Amino acid sequence: MSIASVQFGSAIARTLFDDLGAAGVTLLRLSISALIVAVVARPAVRGWSGAAWRAAGLLGAVMAGMNLVFYLALQSVPLGIAVTVEFLGPLLLSVVQTRSLLDFLWAALAAAGVVLLGTANGGAAPIGGLLLAFVAGLCWAGYIVFSAKLGGLVPGTGGLAVSLAVAAVLVLPFGAGGASAVRHEPSLLIGATAVALLSSVFSYGLEINALRRIPTRVFGILMSLEPAGAALAGLLVLHQRLGPVEIAALLLVTAASAGVTLARRDRVREAAPAS
Repeated sequence: MSIASVQFGSAIARTLFDDLGAAGVTLLRLSISALIVAVVARPAVRGWSGAAWRAAGLLGAVMAGMNLVFYLALQSVPLGIAVTVEFLGPLLLSVVQTRSLLDFLWAALAAAGVVLLGTANGGAAPIGGLLLAFVAGLCWAGYIVFSAKLGGLVPGTGGLAVSLAVAAVLVLPFGAGGASAVRHEPSLLIGATAVALLSSVFSYGLEINALRRIPTRVFGILMSLEPAGAALAGLLVLHQRLGPVEIAALLLVTAASAGVTLARRDRVREAAPAS
């Protein structure tokens, strides 16, 4: 559910870029999300520890970077490809945490997929957009780490409300100009609200609850369907068709993620005491 929510939210967001700009859509998404979650969660911040505040601030910072940079990448890169490259962040996090030779080999397979993207369209791939997607992936890895930390310090979704507010404040200098277009065309708020609900409120809430129950390295690799979900959303909403080389790259990254997942299961099974 989280994958479908995020990717179709991203596809809808892309349709708003011409009117609001990538940064403007980011600001509206984060601001509306923060407001909705705050009203629902009503975070009791007075009882927070310093560690909780730091975790919320750090999560807000990586959320701001993850969303803004990813939307900037979408200006020149199809959704399915952007998510494929972005997915390297969680995959690298998993490899670093497990430190297994086999996992490094799977990571190399994913890297080969990204290199393959550089050869798409006769080598005319938008390198700048691909680099932005990779930076967004690094922020995504940070999101996984700090979401888990905040989820262990603050019950419920109150921490998410504060982190979203922090992210909105950080994006404000970049997105205020674009977001101001809603004053002249209020109907744009409908699309922005849909993006906020799909890409932030529903998905982040589901993910933070999941991160309370599973290790971060498992969460980082169990999202192997993200690139495929993004490609489907891009096709249905944005009419973005991927070529054979791009599909091959997507499959390599997805296979690498699945490989890391299966390898970890085997290690856990081998380490379990016989009964």
